[in-house]
Amino acid sequence: MHLSVSECRSLTRILGLLAEDTREYEIRARVGHALLDLLRADYFASYVWDEASGRFGCPVTINMDEGNLRAYEAYYQFRDPITYELQAKRVPTLVTQVMPQRELIRTEFFNDFLARDGLHWGVNAYSYVAGRHIGDLRIWRGKGRDNFDAHTLDVLRLIEPAFTGALHRALLRAAPSVEPHWSDGSGLSPREQAVATMVGEGYTDKQIAQRLGIEQSTVRTYLKRIFDKLGVQRRSAVAAAVSRLNGG
Repeated sequence: MHLSVSECRSLTRILGLLAEDTREYEIRARVGHALLDLLRADYFASYVWDEASGRFGCPVTINMDEGNLRAYEAYYQFRDPITYELQAKRVPTLVTQVMPQRELIRTEFFNDFLARDGLHWGVNAYSYVAGRHIGDLRIWRGKGRDNFDAHTLDVLRLIEPAFTGALHRALLRAAPSVEPHWSDGSGLSPREQAVATMVGEGYTDKQIAQRLGIEQSTVRTYLKRIFDKLGVQRRSAVAAAVSRLNGG
């Protein structure tokens, strides 16, 4: 694979960013800006798959309309003919490799979501650790631009392992306070324990959602289960229960 001087510089900068100890949300944001420059792209999005809610959440986006993104999160991601196919590949893949462009442009997903922001040609990469989706890269060019190509895929194949490694390290750094283990018979699942612990540490629903890579609505679902299992009705009572269960 041949890289130009400017590509080598951009790639070196991205790999340098990925070598730093950074929170996973910031990793995705910083890499997104760098990829737009490296791949001469126009739009970027990154999501994390949440098994509990069966949806993509914790978005990082660049050059995309907020209202259109809300429509994606509420409706279009469940009528998406390409993303789940791209996700299943687990390697950098052009959108046109899973659906011909002539077919895509006839779909509701394209006309009522992608085209509204100007997204036309796409390439995606997905990061997995032990079978768990921990983040992705969704890069798009506008109509009138050339499609991404095999060279794009080669570049993303160089970046993806470092991107996955950076996300994994960020999750491991957060793990001690995010994924506690209680052998106390509370009946809480590991993820419910994580949410309860963060409530006890004073995190807001928004902060919990960002740290766990899930939607705020999913946090509220977990909280309802926690309230029911602990037999409490307030966050302060959850905090007290966490302290008691941890021997405080």
